[in-house]
Amino acid sequence: MEDLASSERRRLAAAEAGAEPWRAWGPYLSERAWGTVREDYSEHGTAWDYFPHDHARSRTYRWSDDGLAGFSDEHQIFCFALALWNGRDPILKERLFGLAGPEGNHGEDAKEYWWYLDSTPTHSLMRWRYHYPQAEFPYAQLVAVNRERNREETEFELVDTGVFDEDRYWAVEVAYAKADPHDVCVEISVTNRGPDPATLHVLPTLWFRNTWSWGLPNRDAKPVLHGDPTGGRLVARHQTLGQLVLEAGPGPDGTPPPALVCDNESNAERLWGLRGRSAYPKDGINDHLVHGAATVNPDLVGTKGSLHYTLEVAGGASVTLRLRLAQTAPPPAIGPPPALDLSFDQVFDQRQAEADAFFAELTPAGASADEAAVVRQAVAGLMWGKQFYHFDVQQWLRGDPASPPLSPSRRKGRNAAWWHMNSFDVISMPDPWEYPWYAAWDLAFHCVAIAHVDPGFAKQQLLLLLREWYQHPNGQIPAYEWAFGDVNPPVHAWAALRVFEIDGGEDFGFLSRITHKLLLNFTWWVNRKDTDGNNVFEGGFLGLDNVGPFDRSAALPIADGVLEQSDGTGWMAMYALNMLEMSTVLALHDRTYEDIATKFFEHFAYIATAATKLWDDVDGFFYDSLRVPGKGRTPMRYRSVAGLIPLCATTTVGTVTLVRLPELAQRIRWFLTNKPEYAAVVGSRRISDGGQQRRLLAMVDPERLLRVLGRMLAEEEFLSPYGIRSLSRRHDDKPFTVTLAGQDFTVGYEPAESTSGVFGGNSNWRGPVWMPVNFLLVEALREYALFFGDDLRVEYPVRSGVQRTLTEVADDLADRLISLFLRDEHGRRPIYGANELFQTHPDWKDRLAFPEYFHGDNGAGLGAWHQTGWTALVLNLILHRR
Repeated sequence: MEDLASSERRRLAAAEAGAEPWRAWGPYLSERAWGTVREDYSEHGTAWDYFPHDHARSRTYRWSDDGLAGFSDEHQIFCFALALWNGRDPILKERLFGLAGPEGNHGEDAKEYWWYLDSTPTHSLMRWRYHYPQAEFPYAQLVAVNRERNREETEFELVDTGVFDEDRYWAVEVAYAKADPHDVCVEISVTNRGPDPATLHVLPTLWFRNTWSWGLPNRDAKPVLHGDPTGGRLVARHQTLGQLVLEAGPGPDGTPPPALVCDNESNAERLWGLRGRSAYPKDGINDHLVHGAATVNPDLVGTKGSLHYTLEVAGGASVTLRLRLAQTAPPPAIGPPPALDLSFDQVFDQRQAEADAFFAELTPAGASADEAAVVRQAVAGLMWGKQFYHFDVQQWLRGDPASPPLSPSRRKGRNAAWWHMNSFDVISMPDPWEYPWYAAWDLAFHCVAIAHVDPGFAKQQLLLLLREWYQHPNGQIPAYEWAFGDVNPPVHAWAALRVFEIDGGEDFGFLSRITHKLLLNFTWWVNRKDTDGNNVFEGGFLGLDNVGPFDRSAALPIADGVLEQSDGTGWMAMYALNMLEMSTVLALHDRTYEDIATKFFEHFAYIATAATKLWDDVDGFFYDSLRVPGKGRTPMRYRSVAGLIPLCATTTVGTVTLVRLPELAQRIRWFLTNKPEYAAVVGSRRISDGGQQRRLLAMVDPERLLRVLGRMLAEEEFLSPYGIRSLSRRHDDKPFTVTLAGQDFTVGYEPAESTSGVFGGNSNWRGPVWMPVNFLLVEALREYALFFGDDLRVEYPVRSGVQRTLTEVADDLADRLISLFLRDEHGRRPIYGANELFQTHPDWKDRLAFPEYFHGDNGAGLGAWHQTGWTALVLNLILHRR
């Protein structure tokens, strides 16, 4: 077992050392590239309208591609994906369908069902599953019904249309096993779950991303793909990649699948009524198969090709197809292609055994089988969420030479201040369909989970957003492509510390490198988000979207007002402590960092003490405060997770550390002697069980800690059966309303999807449970427990009469979060709510999704269905608890 488990670790080590490129090929092909900012060249930034789903089959993407069960190289020169056709749909199923933002009653939403079943960190083994209706896919019905529904109504889902009744669907699984870094064995299994025989067209497809059509100097070289006239093979040649061969085994009838070839060029005639660059454009295979059109090249030459299987499958029966994709020669690759061996049982068996051993070693012995499955599928989702991301913002702003002229206003529009950015990397995405672009604070959480299986990739990702071609010259970290200049919570330093610790706490080179970069970002926050220099911070929505009564990122409804934010100030106090911890660790090895540690100790003290302006002593809670010059402060008295964030700004410093860093110890003593007004946040000391004196640094002092926990741990407020709600349930019957400039603004408890359009309304922080902030709160409780030990007990839940230590509270909150994914005593998983198909059907009930957030009362999964990135933190909870 040890030897098998070490096989994947050896591959990771070889990739990390640059010896063998085991990460070079992977699931880097996005599940949606249409409707994204980087494909939007409209005058007014209407991305969903400019490049809708209806265009995707016919229109060449500029920056990246998409597909089903997609696979590509790390630069996305080639793309491989699956296409399907049930013989009834109006188009091939080449990509997943969903509603654009303006079409959905709760914003954009995928209307398909697929799962990431497995993946090792090097993608040496991967599995993906999809359920495809045998009836015509109800594209129009899904759009029409959801357009008619308002925000108070639930979304109309694919399962609601009846297309899965009587199990009349195809269960499709795609599995990849790497024989070597550039040689991949592929199995496609299709099962007719229905009672009657049915026909399915299966089209494994290989193509080149279009890099040659944009009129760029020295970038017009066009690769070529040939189909074998006898079927069963595609041969592709690229000027830098060399030769690729896709070899396919025969179908059930014993004959090889015929090749269909077209060009990855836009169908300009269909889209714009213009003559196109090719008579056989991107949708040529679609039109040939669905409509019988002469739109595939009879010479079998182009840049996109499919191998076409027509499968007649009896009810309940299955068919497995075999293919192999390999790089067979370096450039210029002019020789004949070799035959690829399709007898690769040994490769699959070996990779499966190695993956099983790798995950068995990762999973604690105390974990249940259900918890082990959660851990493995969480890792799978994280790995499948790695996507090739290409976006040269300056080139995008000015347009390509071969593109139509763009409006001059474009150069001053969205992201114009981020012209320096040039992305060309594999990045961990929040959700490969709904959020197929990186988000800064999401990515930080992803890395803390990824670090358990691939710490090298986690560190690379954290450093990436701080590189010169990402981080703004002023020090800001880009938020996400819809608005790089938006402000996400500064959790990068926290993530760097956690990744450093998970990796063994010895990579001081990484910690030093990221500390220097974060100094720039911390300075940006101090200079840009503290309007009056008083250490009370603003920031905008800070990732919490509609948590307040009005959009915190927009202009305030009252002139000259400044919204001082409890979460913004809490995040910055936490940031200062993270930097203190990092510099302290580094100072133990390099005393030059001791000055930095001292700087952040003092800066934390200033921020934490200034935050008393946001403390409401009557309610015992932190509130945002609207400050108007000459008119004082007006607290926004709604109890939300923004007022809990100050709890996360805590750490302890022990005597051992201070003895080894005498200058820091001396400065702390001087500071407390000469500035006693800061003692409340840095002055508490205790002797731990090990006999070491520990000093508590916390934005929330012990007295306020108990008062905030009295709110957070009350079931009528924040405590739900499945974690901490993002808004107190007291606002269910007592919504908070504030009148500003003659207009009323209200926030009330909404445990599910948002009924408000504030900040787009696509997600909801007005009641649901969110994994990332819950994870931070559990961590914070453990940090307080490290200081107080068993001496501090709190009533948990409030009014239960039961006293518990903070460690016991943290453990129980972790268990509540973990239980979202586990079968309960009735065999039901809370994430699937009242959906009986997902709860009871043997083909659906154990396929795990990792939703964006969860119903505040019953735990049902909501939002983006595959936001495995930060929701995958459940694996960290399981690893710690078990």
